[in-house]
Amino acid sequence: MIYKVRHVTEVRYAAMVQLARFNLRLKPADWQGQRLLDYQLTVKPRPVSVSTGEDAYVVNHSRILIREPISQLHIESRFTVEVSPPPAPDPSEGPTLAELRRMALDNRDLSKLGPASYLYASPLARMEQNIGQWAGAIIAEEQSIVGAGMALMNAIYRDFAYDDDATKADTPPIEAFRKRRGVCQDFAHIMIIAARALAIPAAYVSGYLRTIPPPGAEKLVGADATHAWVNLWCGEALGWVGFDPTNNMITQSDHIFTGMGRDYGDVAPVDGVFLGNAGQNMTVSVDVDPVT
Repeated sequence: MIYKVRHVTEVRYAAMVQLARFNLRLKPADWQGQRLLDYQLTVKPRPVSVSTGEDAYVVNHSRILIREPISQLHIESRFTVEVSPPPAPDPSEGPTLAELRRMALDNRDLSKLGPASYLYASPLARMEQNIGQWAGAIIAEEQSIVGAGMALMNAIYRDFAYDDDATKADTPPIEAFRKRRGVCQDFAHIMIIAARALAIPAAYVSGYLRTIPPPGAEKLVGADATHAWVNLWCGEALGWVGFDPTNNMITQSDHIFTGMGRDYGDVAPVDGVFLGNAGQNMTVSVDVDPVT
């Protein structure tokens, strides 16, 4: 599938602010089964400096600086991407959980794609005893890693309710776990903490998911959204496999990869700081349109 994606962020301030610095992680990073065909970034007002590069994880970043006083900011990312993921693995594939644990702990690959970077607690995905115990009751040592990932994913989909009023962007995962409610960010963090408690390397993936309107309804402009899912390291042969606990599926051609990190903080599409004490309001609109 080929998609055109448009991601618009509008920031409005209650009063003039200055020296606004933003980190943008909107350009899709290189990933297996995905090819970026074109990319365009527009920022208004125009920044005095823009620096681009790669982060410590699988993320493309742009850092922008705006010196002039502003009351609003427009950030627009547009790109075309071709998505052709490998076939989804069978639930019986891969090493057992016990075998994978040894492989992960013995692995010395410290690159951004190596399992070591995603094996331990991170700032937004801290180890939680309750989540670890919950995961341990679901998974058996002799289970294949793909089967174990599917079991965790199934449990979240079955036992947790999608509720965008239940949590906020900064809600700790343990709170969403106790409520058994949340959104894709919460479910991804919970699955990551559960997997790491079992010594399964687990990463947070930011991206987009194509949405299809109900039969007879028109697709609303700007009604799509960013999405989050989990990559589990399934051994040397399989590598990283995507699990979407919000939709209970292995990632497919409707999933568009943007970046991978330890947790949401590593891949947040937009964050930043400014000089001033004004309140701010941020709105985001996303369009994901299939071309072929």
